[in-house]
Amino acid sequence: MASSSSSPRSITILGSTGSIGCSTIDLVERTPDDFIVEALTAYSNVDLLAEQAIKLKARLAVIGDEKLYSRLKDALSGTEIEAQAGRQAVIEAAQRPAEWVMAAIVGAAGLEPTLAAIRRGGTVALANKECLVCAGELVMAEVAASGATLLPVDSEHNAIFQVFDFERRDGIENIILTASGGPFRTFTLDQMASVTPEQAVAHPNWDMGAKISVDSATMMNKGLEIIEARYLFDIEPDRIQVLVHPQSVIHSCVSYVDGSVLAQMGAPDMRTPIAFTLAWPQRMQTPVARLDLASLAQLTFEAPDIERFPSLRLVFEALKTGGGASTILNAANEVAVAAFLAGQIGFLDIARTVEKALELVPNRQLLELSDVHEIDALARECANAQISPPGGADRAVSG
Repeated sequence: MASSSSSPRSITILGSTGSIGCSTIDLVERTPDDFIVEALTAYSNVDLLAEQAIKLKARLAVIGDEKLYSRLKDALSGTEIEAQAGRQAVIEAAQRPAEWVMAAIVGAAGLEPTLAAIRRGGTVALANKECLVCAGELVMAEVAASGATLLPVDSEHNAIFQVFDFERRDGIENIILTASGGPFRTFTLDQMASVTPEQAVAHPNWDMGAKISVDSATMMNKGLEIIEARYLFDIEPDRIQVLVHPQSVIHSCVSYVDGSVLAQMGAPDMRTPIAFTLAWPQRMQTPVARLDLASLAQLTFEAPDIERFPSLRLVFEALKTGGGASTILNAANEVAVAAFLAGQIGFLDIARTVEKALELVPNRQLLELSDVHEIDALARECANAQISPPGGADRAVSG
């Protein structure tokens, strides 16, 4: 790793057994002398967590599911690695004295650990977009108060970060988030109505977890990225555009008032944006395949189809509404995606469930974290009611 310091960088990985966590560990293992692993956390994959902790000589390993504590402790016996378990232990792991923290716990469950890492300052690599979707104003206020450096890991936001002129913001016209379009980009609505979870998790370009893959298939993933970009770059929603780019070579762009459009390009491999944050402000070598522009037959672009992918419309409506609308949207989507993966609802029912929750759940301003938790819970209750409504009828949620 090219670095301004010869001392190794201390790091913590929240969500080490997930796709982003494993890709991060792959990079760390290639130059282990450059890093000291303070803590690793996972929710239930105790065997892989123990294997990672032993291999990287982590100081602490935390399993979120308390029932798995004894298995983790047994797996780490004979080592000097401390074992802990439970939600509070994950939050405390985020507060450990690491210079760099990867926040890769999927979903709203990652909010409190990420906030804990932000509050102690240092550099936080944000791979959990739901933090900004659920509580963007609160999170960014904590970043400002603590002086933490927040680096986006999402390939699109990382691309924007690399070409965004923070010193001369008045020269920026729009930011352009590119989207692969997912596996159903060319499907009709009738075809989409009958797709299976197995089809939805088979992304054409990226190797991701099931939930994120389904979000990509519905384009809700891109919608959540719109909300994330609004807070990361402090830019109005009407200056955020989405462009479908099936090859996933141009990861996103920034357009400027003089007509220039700056884009970051690369092979579709999450280790590139992870490495960018891991070595920040330097750069490090990665094993990622190099982009060979001469071998690419063509790069194509198209506007997103809002009728077939209503998630994008719902996101802009939520941003316009403000308050806790984005929290409602995210919570209802998590419930709906889980129900789809379990075979309880159809693919098109995901967006319908989210839209119903936005209609029924009372919205309000989010002044503190407890407000986020309350409106999140109401949205999940409402979404579950749409999936299995009492007596077969919709019902409003009071709050």
